[in-house]
Amino acid sequence: MKILQVYQIFNPQVASGAAKVAFEISKELVERGHEVVFCASDMKDKSTRGAYGFEITDGIAVRRFKTVCPFLAEKLKIYITPKLNMLSSHFFGRFDVVHLHGYRSYQNIMCYIHCKREITPYIVQAHGTLPASMAYKEFKLIYDKLFGCKLLRDASKVIALSHMEAGQYRDMGVPDGKIEIIPNGIDLSEYSDLPPKGSFKRKFGIDEDDKIVLYLGRIHKIKGIDILVKAFAKVVEKLDDVTLVVVGPDDGYLGELKALINALKMEDNMLISGPLYGRDKLEAYVDADVYVLPSRYEIWGMTILEAMACRTPIILSQNSGIAETIRDKAGLVIRPSPEGIQVALLKLLSNEELAKKMGELGRRLVFESYNWKNIIPRFEVLYQSVMKQRID
Repeated sequence: MKILQVYQIFNPQVASGAAKVAFEISKELVERGHEVVFCASDMKDKSTRGAYGFEITDGIAVRRFKTVCPFLAEKLKIYITPKLNMLSSHFFGRFDVVHLHGYRSYQNIMCYIHCKREITPYIVQAHGTLPASMAYKEFKLIYDKLFGCKLLRDASKVIALSHMEAGQYRDMGVPDGKIEIIPNGIDLSEYSDLPPKGSFKRKFGIDEDDKIVLYLGRIHKIKGIDILVKAFAKVVEKLDDVTLVVVGPDDGYLGELKALINALKMEDNMLISGPLYGRDKLEAYVDADVYVLPSRYEIWGMTILEAMACRTPIILSQNSGIAETIRDKAGLVIRPSPEGIQVALLKLLSNEELAKKMGELGRRLVFESYNWKNIIPRFEVLYQSVMKQRID
């Protein structure tokens, strides 16, 4: 098959999120013999510009288009790429299917227009971005009215990561027959040879006997890190020798987080490392006694799969789409409140047998159910089904 993948950025080095998923899907499709072209802006993230033009990465033919108005990219994550508009509609007609990642984007609007002209089937995978809540709600509602509802209505199929997201598509008027639930996966080859325990602690000067509570992800209010810090402040009153480690890039909330830490006088019990990648990230997971993702909203949670692959037990907000999958298996599902997190932390930190059991179950679950090599055939079946609709 000839498949066009489209997202705002293409960055194989990104740690998680839609960009990581879009890259992994494209890479696996190439390995299975498909021709994959990827269209994106020239931005590596919201503030770092890369080269624009054409390149081949892991067999993927990547076309990057120059971003104008970097202010919009940095502040609103809107990547305006006018030269994408200059591609002929015939270019889109060459493909058997177009896979649009994300929901509210300039790239999706332009590709939608061209696909309609060439009657090329396209699929939308929103990656948890459908709700118009949180920041810039008015802007999101305007986009939905002008473009978004049409984009979803005319799509051959939409992909939901979970039953939670499937419900969001229904709320946007997408009929059940157009919704396919396909979860995210991870590249398990990265987790076959884990680092030895203790590497992270030695690197960051943490006592080898200390227990580590880990958060890894964007430092953003929606992730509920403030809730975790408040819960942890109560935990250290009951347990000695425990450190809260926060790993990840600042997404606008680091200043408030540090102010909260200072107000609770938690500086001596916490480490904020900044983002970690590759082997360094695995070392953090391996040394952690528990991984916590206390999100106010989380359609999936790739870091959950990563932690599970490293045998780290989980504490997860019930507001995550993957919560029901791991409940009382790989970890504990809680209300995103200081009280709920405190109880769960004390339970896992004081019961090594339970924590080890959940860690082993989690690794088994992710290797059985969330291996990209097992998930990609479901995309192939989906692509083939929309191709058949085009022929019919």
